Amino acid sequence: MTVEIGVILPTSSPDPARAILGDVRESARYAEEVGLDSVWSTDHLVASAPMLDSSVVLATAAAVTERITVGYNVMLLALRPVAWAAKQISTLQLVSNNRLVLGVGTGNPAHGDVGWRAAGVEFADRGRLTDEALAVLPDLIAGKPTTLGTDLDVTIAPGSPVPPIFVAGNGVRAHRRAAAYADGWATIAMSPDEVRTSLERINELADGKQLKATVVAPQLDGDPLEQLAAYEAAGVERIILPPTGDWHDDYDRAAALKVG
Repeated sequence: MTVEIGVILPTSSPDPARAILGDVRESARYAEEVGLDSVWSTDHLVASAPMLDSSVVLATAAAVTERITVGYNVMLLALRPVAWAAKQISTLQLVSNNRLVLGVGTGNPAHGDVGWRAAGVEFADRGRLTDEALAVLPDLIAGKPTTLGTDLDVTIAPGSPVPPIFVAGNGVRAHRRAAAYADGWATIAMSPDEVRTSLERINELADGKQLKATVVAPQLDGDPLEQLAAYEAAGVERIILPPTGDWHDDYDRAAALKVG
């Protein structure tokens, strides 16, 4: 089985007084020690619970590990000026020795619009702004001269290799976005059959590209290894297991899938 298995770093706590940055260092090291493939950070400016900044979290995880992939799951790209996002991504790619994967999304409406308004972004514009950012992001990350807007020429230096990019979302616009701008597509909690159907639609739009899927919170009821094999057959390259409680226990369960 070649499906990669990742876990989410402990970046949020319902207790504002609980220190969790130390957990990021310890948990990233532990994930690497037990043989997991990747660690991920969610990305919100304002969330329902206190949450650490995703770029700082991933830089911290990269600094204390050597092998494991670090990734955004997912960056709300439109919250930031695209040039600033490119600078963060390029820097993280360099300091991690090219271990970054960039997931991009537009956010879940269930979280509301406060974080977007706090960043000066209209919630209704987030899809359009994400498309516009993705159109120029790879060249900005790579350090190539890029025109922003109609007449601003900018080069972000130093550039870095562009990390693999996946786009998350289940709607038609998200599918088109993945087909147009990404190397992969991500979804939450879909069954293998649902993934296969959606991935076929996306690849029909992808002008010859064959995207693979990332599934967050996969359905692993019954025999988990059989389910993983079904996901792999459906075109899934990676699963990301959600936190359920103590991160040590979660990571041990994830590592058992690798061994199994």
